Amino acid sequence: MPISPLTVDDLYRHTDLSGLGFRTTKDLEPVDTLIGQDRALEAVRFAARMRGRGYNLFVIGPKGSGKHAAVRGYLQERATRFPSGDDWVYVNDFKDPHRPIALRLPPGEGPDLHRRIEKLISDLTASVAAVLEGEEYRGRREAIDQDFAKQGEQALESVAAAAKERELLLVRTEQGFAVVPEDGGKPMAQEKFNALPEVRRERLQASIQEVQALLRDALHKAPLLERDRQKAIRALNDSVARSLVDEEITEVRQGLTPTEELATWLAALEEDLIEKIHLFAQPPEAQQGPGPTDPAAAPDPQRRFRVNVFVTHDPEAGAPVIIEDHPTLGRLVGRIEYRAQMGSMLTDFTLIRPGALHCANGGYLLIDARKLLQQPFAWDALKRALYNARVSIESPQDAATTALAVSIQPADIPLAVKVVLFGDQQLYHTLAAADPDFADLFKVAADFDDIMERDAEHDVLYARLIATIQANETLRPFDRKAVERVIEHCSRLVADRERVTTRVGLIADLMRESDYQAREHNHKVVVEADVEAALEAYRRRSDRIERRMREQILAETMLIDTEGAEVGQVNGLSVLQLGTHSFGRPTRITARVRPGNGKVVDIEREVELGGPLHSKGMLILQGYLAATYATDVPASLQASVVFEQSYGGVDGDSASSTELYALLSALSEVPIRQGIAVTGSVNQMGDVQAIGGVNEKIEGFFDICAARGLTGEQGVMIPAANTRHLMLKQEVRDAVKARKFRIWAVSTIAEGIEILTGVPAGPRGADRLYPDGTINARVEARMRDFAETRRRFAAREA
Repeated sequence: MPISPLTVDDLYRHTDLSGLGFRTTKDLEPVDTLIGQDRALEAVRFAARMRGRGYNLFVIGPKGSGKHAAVRGYLQERATRFPSGDDWVYVNDFKDPHRPIALRLPPGEGPDLHRRIEKLISDLTASVAAVLEGEEYRGRREAIDQDFAKQGEQALESVAAAAKERELLLVRTEQGFAVVPEDGGKPMAQEKFNALPEVRRERLQASIQEVQALLRDALHKAPLLERDRQKAIRALNDSVARSLVDEEITEVRQGLTPTEELATWLAALEEDLIEKIHLFAQPPEAQQGPGPTDPAAAPDPQRRFRVNVFVTHDPEAGAPVIIEDHPTLGRLVGRIEYRAQMGSMLTDFTLIRPGALHCANGGYLLIDARKLLQQPFAWDALKRALYNARVSIESPQDAATTALAVSIQPADIPLAVKVVLFGDQQLYHTLAAADPDFADLFKVAADFDDIMERDAEHDVLYARLIATIQANETLRPFDRKAVERVIEHCSRLVADRERVTTRVGLIADLMRESDYQAREHNHKVVVEADVEAALEAYRRRSDRIERRMREQILAETMLIDTEGAEVGQVNGLSVLQLGTHSFGRPTRITARVRPGNGKVVDIEREVELGGPLHSKGMLILQGYLAATYATDVPASLQASVVFEQSYGGVDGDSASSTELYALLSALSEVPIRQGIAVTGSVNQMGDVQAIGGVNEKIEGFFDICAARGLTGEQGVMIPAANTRHLMLKQEVRDAVKARKFRIWAVSTIAEGIEILTGVPAGPRGADRLYPDGTINARVEARMRDFAETRRRFAAREA
């Protein structure tokens, strides 16, 4: 006896929230976490609280599941209970400027140190200029100059006295000093000197040589005197500088948390300030000379004393939670910037910039795993940082540094951070299989499910989730019927009446679009009609290709019959996915048979259009035929099966039962009703198995039948296991209720062939024979005829 069609109650599951007693979502309490994700959230809590290397977290879940918001919200709430991260500043190493020093400071003290040093530089610029121009300093400087000038004059005076004793003069010329004979207090003319007696000339020549020797000794002592003068001036400057710098450094130290590293650097700063006090003798713009004052064009002589606030945190903000949306190498581990100067690329400690690891130090760093892996060198750099517990600022250009670029090597910064990667299931398993370090560094996985059970308890939670989204998105309130419709659609999204999606992004999208429809219709509250309008508008935006294919069928460009009966021909159903829109499309499947060598030819596979899953279904089909009919004679069937007017690839086994029905019809020569479309896979025992996209497949065939006119003889046959997946649109339900369209749920091929042909399949009796007139009896008889034909042909050939 053929099975009955499904009732309208089997095609859809309504939601009833009347027991909650709310009018709109404003009356519902919001939820503070994701619903249906207890297991995943437990993993997040474990990873956040677990100490030890490698207990970083990989969050698994589809896009729009709400995993980012849930994890971020939990970590931000937890971070407020922990101290803020340390401040870090980079300062100059006065002994080795190519290796800047990293100083750790308590939270908030980095900018304070920077302000204090800037004030020190400003104060010294003003005070040094004032002191050096003051009367006291100038007097002391002039006294030193006069003292050493007097010593130099005294040396020359002694030379002049020695010259006078020898009747000579010490004179100054353009070329320097000269010793010449005296003539009445003036240099003797050369003619007069030549006229002197020879004895006197020789005596004067000897005296000149003696005085010149004394002059050379005096002139030789002049540089030494100048050196001593400069030394005395430096001592004076050091004394003045130390008095100024000591006062400023003392002011800098006051109020800062004392640390050994900071004290050591401040002591080195003090000595360098004293040594380089001349840099403050005039303002920086004057020191740079004429031309632009842009730091990229001319260096700041006082830059060596400044502080680069690398990372700073608010002391009251708690541990940092950083989200890095573009995890390039530089944005992850930091970078060093350069400035162009006279054809060279220069840098220093003030041009060191932090990365996300530095900013998240002491807290949590959240990264999209796929984006991270797409960036060159970033994944390896992250692993090095986590293994070494230190962040090294690195660049792929370091190895290619040329003479035209002057680089530096900043000190590493200790790292204590919990890294959270977000990705899907496939990416997680790929990393686990391809990179042995992954499992060691990311020991915890939080797997967010994309579905949850749909029952009375979860319906309440789901309604509260909708209320939470409505409040967070500042949408119009949703009334009870609108909430029920959203829940029903969320069950449709997962094609399971017993479950609903947990992808918050999809729910929020539908709610935003429903809010838009309410605004367009001047509704202060979103009602069920607004939700329906939003769903219909989405379909209209996405179904252009679906409409074109339907038009081709209605114009009979693509041949699909919805009336009558044909032998070896059946309407199969497939689902096409174009972007986010999926729809069902009927396809004619035909089969032809004749005697042969027992082979069923899959034409799709022969021309390489059939995928491996489709080929598997065909082999299962052959196994069913071989084990079910005429098992005592050699298989002598030659059959061909094809998807008519199919010009693309075919994969999946959801049409294997349809192909089997076409073969059974061709073998039994019993026509199949063309008003019925079929979907479902089959196993070798003849059981019809569940498939995907059942709602889209039914609706796709229904739309064709409705466009041509419903006769009451049309319908779709689905696997019984797919009954729980039915969430069909209203038009289909109305047609079923009016008995203009039918849906059957079958468990076996025998049930299905009887519905399609109106002829029972027939069980094998105790005599091992099928009842006369049944489909199975006709098929077996045909198979035996093929075997006999083959036997006779073989005998004739012999």
